[in-house]
Amino acid sequence: MDLQSFISLMMSNVPMFIAVILTLGVILVNGWTDAPNAIATCVTTRCMSERSAVLMAAVFNFFGVLIMTLISPKVSETITKMVTFEGSKQAMTALSAAMFAIVLWATIAWVFGIPTSESHALIAGLTGSAIAAQGGIGGVNGSEWFKVIIGIAVSITLGFAFGWLICKGVTILFRNVERKFAQKFFNNAQILGAASMAFMHGAQDGQKFMGVIILCSVLAKSMNSTGALSTDTSFEPQLWMMVLCSVVMGLGTAIGGRKIIKSVGMDMVKLEKYQGFSADIAAAAALLFCSLTGLPVSTTHVKTTSIMGVGAVKRLSAINLGVVKDMAMTWILTFPGCGLVGYFMTKLFMRIF
Repeated sequence: MDLQSFISLMMSNVPMFIAVILTLGVILVNGWTDAPNAIATCVTTRCMSERSAVLMAAVFNFFGVLIMTLISPKVSETITKMVTFEGSKQAMTALSAAMFAIVLWATIAWVFGIPTSESHALIAGLTGSAIAAQGGIGGVNGSEWFKVIIGIAVSITLGFAFGWLICKGVTILFRNVERKFAQKFFNNAQILGAASMAFMHGAQDGQKFMGVIILCSVLAKSMNSTGALSTDTSFEPQLWMMVLCSVVMGLGTAIGGRKIIKSVGMDMVKLEKYQGFSADIAAAAALLFCSLTGLPVSTTHVKTTSIMGVGAVKRLSAINLGVVKDMAMTWILTFPGCGLVGYFMTKLFMRIF
């Protein structure tokens, strides 16, 4: 489906129009809450200006979406298969409600400067909406949902472990290097690390939200005369979708990224340039592993735990446990919180539409 056909279909289908607009709103929110994690360490260690870092994040988000989708669109496919619906009207209503739940949840977290996971909010919102639309858990695909549980464990473990190992290795390799040379080296190296993180953020989160846009298109286009979904719901990701997701993400980062950059890059651990580089490379490596294996994970989880691993190289007390506790509580509450909002909003939307 080309862009013109997509717009025509959206304009003729009110539930789809609402679902797409809210999805774009969620992508925008993702840009100001999740994308800043990719560039936080680079900005707070003063390797790049905030404006340059935001531009770089937008560019590499796009390439992340494009290249990883060409290599492996598994993350996007997981999102489209995680829940199922028994009618296009119910599906569009559920999608709209889920997107509304994510925007509400992420905005609250942004107000308090706490990095939240739109990935987990997306999963929770869709799940709650599907349960409401179906009147039970029959609309939830257990095998796809299990990937989320695996992803949480893997992301936390790899993020912390890679952060500790890479930072420890860098410390050993550069222990006899002149500080002036090391500072210059890591000033440039950290820009590469931030670009890698931005690339992998696009690869993970860009694919997830592109999956929702694809789902909107499939549900609207595949309705047959009985109002049920046809069995053929295949749909290929399009270049315009990738461009749209990356542009909206970049706009969100430019609007509200500063507060999250401060929370992640400064409040959790006081980072030096070599530590920022280690955290970025560790997080990018962990995200690459998860993307290639088809695990939908939170970029926030990976980046923050990699920073924790880096901080633990010197001493555990270098980590601000108060910030970590706030983040952990947000993550723990996201699944039931967003799930419930998605559930009740679906019930409300079904009455309206």
